[in-house]
Amino acid sequence: MAISLLLLSFPWPARPGPLRRCWELLQQLRQNWNGLASPQWAPALAVQGPSMLTDPAHGTSGNREDSSFVDSIFWMAAPKNRRSIEVNRCRRRNSWKLIKIKNNIDVCPECGHLKQKHVLCGYCYEKVCKETTQIRQQIWTQEGGPFKAPTVETVVLYTGEKPSEHDQGKRIIERNTKRPSWFTQN
Repeated sequence: MAISLLLLSFPWPARPGPLRRCWELLQQLRQNWNGLASPQWAPALAVQGPSMLTDPAHGTSGNREDSSFVDSIFWMAAPKNRRSIEVNRCRRRNSWKLIKIKNNIDVCPECGHLKQKHVLCGYCYEKVCKETTQIRQQIWTQEGGPFKAPTVETVVLYTGEKPSEHDQGKRIIERNTKRPSWFTQN
C-alpha cells in the first residue's frame, strides 16, 4: 500500500464549532474532487496517510457507504459502568493480596537469631562481609594495591595454623584472630 500526502486548505471558521466547519469543508472538497468548483482557500493542512484516503471512489454504487476519516480512527476501550465502592474495596482487600503468614521460620544454629529455613541468616552474613573486607584490606596492604596482586590462589591462615603441603606456591594471608566457626579450612 503506497503512502501519499494530501494537502487540504480551508478558510478560517467565522462561526462557533470550528471542527464542524472543517468537516463540512472536507466534505465539500470530496464532492468537488474533479476540480470543477472550489471555495476560496486560506491556510493549508497537510495530512499523511495511506493512499486509499486520497483515491476517489471508483464506480460508486448506492449500497456501499462512503468511509470517512473519522471511521478509520482506532478508538480506545472505555468502561461502560462505574465500579461501586464495595467492588473496589473487595478487589483491593482480596485475600491473595494480604501478607502471608510464614511457617518456615527457624533459629540460626550459629548465632541464635530467627531466619527462614532456606535463607542465610542476616546477622551471620554481616559477619562474613566484615571478615572478607578485613582479608581484602590485608591483601591490599601486603600486595600494594588491587591491580598488583598475583594470579595465584589465596590461603587464609588464622592463629595456630600452619601451611600444609598443598599450600606451596600459593599466596598466604595470616590473620591474628581465631578462625570463625563458619569459615572452614580447606
